[in-house]
Amino acid sequence: MQKQSIYGLTIEKLSNWFVEQGHKKFRATQVWDWLYRKRVTSFKEMSNLNQETVSLLEEHFVFGSLKEHIRQESKDGTVKFLFQLNDGNLIETVLMTHKYGFSVCVTTQVGCNIGCSFCASGLLKKNRDLTSGEIVEQIMNVQLFLDERKNEERVSHIVVMGIGEPFDNFDNTVDFLDIVKDHKGLSIGARHITVSTSGLAHKIKEFADLKSQVNLAVSLHAPNNELRSKIMKINKAFPIEKLMDSVNYYLDKTNRRVTYEYILIKDVNDHKEEALQLAELIGEKRHLSYVNLIPYNPVDEHGQYQRSEPEAIQEFFQTLKKKGINCGVRLEQGTDIDAACGQLRSKQEKKRVG
Repeated sequence: MQKQSIYGLTIEKLSNWFVEQGHKKFRATQVWDWLYRKRVTSFKEMSNLNQETVSLLEEHFVFGSLKEHIRQESKDGTVKFLFQLNDGNLIETVLMTHKYGFSVCVTTQVGCNIGCSFCASGLLKKNRDLTSGEIVEQIMNVQLFLDERKNEERVSHIVVMGIGEPFDNFDNTVDFLDIVKDHKGLSIGARHITVSTSGLAHKIKEFADLKSQVNLAVSLHAPNNELRSKIMKINKAFPIEKLMDSVNYYLDKTNRRVTYEYILIKDVNDHKEEALQLAELIGEKRHLSYVNLIPYNPVDEHGQYQRSEPEAIQEFFQTLKKKGINCGVRLEQGTDIDAACGQLRSKQEKKRVG
């Protein structure tokens, strides 16, 4: 029998599982407390469970399916983890330090099939989806790393922006969100969590229907179909009109702000013309919109792309501001430790093949 990660069950699913096994529902709450509050690393440490319950858990579940393969620490406090899964696949997770606390960028798939031409994450094609447990374990491993420093530090924010397309692994991503938000566990506030999508329009609508309070970010990167299709092949399946229709649905359903991620690539999408088109695209929804301008992080395998010049970045920013668009330029972190998402993983895979 293939054992499941204990971290992959929401508290509701864990409660139902105990009932199905002929046990009382409250056992789930006890286990939950040991997992996420006391953060033990074995079932035997759950001292208020009887031996029968411990044995039952050991029979059906595993604790850790991630093994730390490489850890890189940046001068600015950013920590990048390369984890190895039980099947040998590698994934990346990044811990970032901010004035407001600690945020973790998690991965949802092994590789990526979205095919953005500038992205290091998609250098290796999708192998499989991560389970909800494997996604939660990324947070738990980082939290245990913080616990070891004995400074009473905790993961306070999450961005689902690592390797893969979260909405292409929708059900496992949603379970992950429910687990980390639960107030009896890690209790990470929904408004401190952001999920980023490259533009799966139908899933944006499905996400809106959940009314989860989790923030939505859309990787836009171009304000018109011709340019976006050149650099993001997903635009052929979900062109900007369809994408913006789903965003408007989300805004109408939730009345919550959407962040547009816009990587600035030299002489590709960083002209004043594109800034004006972007402002027009956002249009009357500007009060519920924020544009996150991201200076491109060059990747060896995508040598045709370079970071926009500082003057171009500033002009793009000022053009949006003059049009009443809320925007900012992302602060760089971890530039000395393979900062591009997927870069560390792809380097390790090359070593394996080589």
